[in-house]
Amino acid sequence: MENPAVTAPAEGFFPSFLLVTCGTLLAALLGAAHRLGLFYQLMHKVDETSVRHGGENVAAVLRAHGVRFIFTLVGGHISPLLVACEKLGIRVVDTRHEVTAVFAADAVARLTGTVGVAAVTAGPGLTNTVTAVKNAQVAQSPVLLLGGAASTLLQKRGALQAIDQMSLFRPLCKFCASVRRVRDIIPTLRAAMAAAQSGTPGPVFVELPVDVLYPYYMVQKEMVPAKLPKGLMGRVISWYLKNCLANLFVGAWEPQPEGPLPLDIPQASPQQVQRCVEILSRAKKPLLLLGSQALLPPVPADKLRAAVETLGVPCFLGGMARGLLGRNHPLHIRQNRGAALKKADVVLLAGAVCDFRLSYGRILSHKSKIIIINRNRDDMLLNSDIFWKPQEAVQGDVASFMLKLVEGLQGQMWAPEWAEELREADRQKEQTFREKAAMPVAQHLNPLRVLQLVEETLPDNSFLVVDGGDFVATAAYLVQPRGPLRWLDPGAFGTLGVGAGFALGAKLCQPDAEVWCLFGDGAFGYSLIEFDTFVRHKIPVMALVGNDAGWTQISREQVPRLGSNVACGLAYTDYHKAAMGLGAQGLLLSRENEDHVVKVLRDGQQQCRDGHPVVINILIGRTDFRDGSISV
Repeated sequence: MENPAVTAPAEGFFPSFLLVTCGTLLAALLGAAHRLGLFYQLMHKVDETSVRHGGENVAAVLRAHGVRFIFTLVGGHISPLLVACEKLGIRVVDTRHEVTAVFAADAVARLTGTVGVAAVTAGPGLTNTVTAVKNAQVAQSPVLLLGGAASTLLQKRGALQAIDQMSLFRPLCKFCASVRRVRDIIPTLRAAMAAAQSGTPGPVFVELPVDVLYPYYMVQKEMVPAKLPKGLMGRVISWYLKNCLANLFVGAWEPQPEGPLPLDIPQASPQQVQRCVEILSRAKKPLLLLGSQALLPPVPADKLRAAVETLGVPCFLGGMARGLLGRNHPLHIRQNRGAALKKADVVLLAGAVCDFRLSYGRILSHKSKIIIINRNRDDMLLNSDIFWKPQEAVQGDVASFMLKLVEGLQGQMWAPEWAEELREADRQKEQTFREKAAMPVAQHLNPLRVLQLVEETLPDNSFLVVDGGDFVATAAYLVQPRGPLRWLDPGAFGTLGVGAGFALGAKLCQPDAEVWCLFGDGAFGYSLIEFDTFVRHKIPVMALVGNDAGWTQISREQVPRLGSNVACGLAYTDYHKAAMGLGAQGLLLSRENEDHVVKVLRDGQQQCRDGHPVVINILIGRTDFRDGSISV
């Protein structure tokens, strides 16, 4: 007789096994149905008759965010979004190189406090932007890069210009996303725009495959062949392709919010502000260093300027903060920064970073109390474990912090002798500049004298764009921006080739202002072709090319250290004639007309006012002004 207890476990095993198996299979089927979009298709519809396309969704989001310009070099992958932008009144500006498009977007971002936008085609169109995107990352500039891509079904199958673009841009951007359905365009772009401006600003990248940008009927023609294979496999393939098409367009045109999302901007706590107030209130020789972050929104530049003036602390201005106090302000100290930092008892680094520009922090005195404020924690504490230590490190928006600091220090005064000591050192240094400017050079013009005359001629409404090595670094000592956000340089990455793009963005943002571009002759080689862009789009800017026939910043070190000028030599090229060949105006300054420098500059200004882009080719000689400067 069998023992029923022995068989009971076996009888219970099979129902449990079947239950688990069926549950697993059901879960897999539900997961597959979700991935294929079947559930979403049950509740939403595909409008197969619509001629609308995803480019219209892109343009709608950009318009809702106040975007006025989109910079591009055209390609079939992105044509729909460019056409849609044009229809909505967003100006489409096409350049001759994709890197210029991103540099122009970067300039717009810096000058307007919003996101600058560039759109380029897939593959090489995107790889051409890498330097400009990295420059925006280092400069903390909120740029949106829209990139075309192969259709979703053809990626990783050898399609034209198809590469792994996401892996390329993830290390460079705060936010990267690839849109896979038309209905996802709007929320993805809104998230990207918010990410670009939140926290520490920076570039973001959105990949837009070609099939999410074109209309249904065009994508259908390419995705679903008219003649499908027969048999069971043919029917499976047919169903799969039709479902992919439906999932691309289902719910595509349903209304969605298009406007900006809230931004996340870090703020200093009241306790941190109070501690900084106490430190600064005890200072005898305080010093303020303002960097680019100080000019970020939400605080307007005029409010920041008022706060700095109320604070009354002598200050050095760097990056986008140049020009904050205008010309010849008594609080603005321009020379001998290293000596001033050694003497100061409290140093406020407001958006300034202890990287190579401050000798990694070695330039700071160990006797000084250091307060540093920065949105980015890594930047804020850079090299603090080696060469310097902050008394107070505050992660937050720089300008907002400055306003709160001034409020806490109301009525605080500092002895005027400290500021006067620094101003006297300025005067002595500038006297040496005048003496060097008066010295003859072996050939052509003395660049210091030319730049002094530029400084005297530069109008109050001008923007300065600088792109180069030795000539531009010399100009940084001698030429003063006339106001806040009127100086555009590449930033800490030290990129050559920013000039044309920055000038393009600046002139579009401020059409009534004069845009003066100071180029080294080496750097100008990157921008020359874009004078075709300036001519076609009627963008009158003026380029001053310091032409010393070489990569002088490099040769200054290479020749004495290594005994060779190899690869440093250029020619006294007729850049003004090359610009004329592109339809611009060209002028020459040389020793033959050295008594007419101002007249030639005025002629260039007038031609710009008449609507012409202008290149002034300035033949300059070599001086010892920057001997000992570093280029590595």
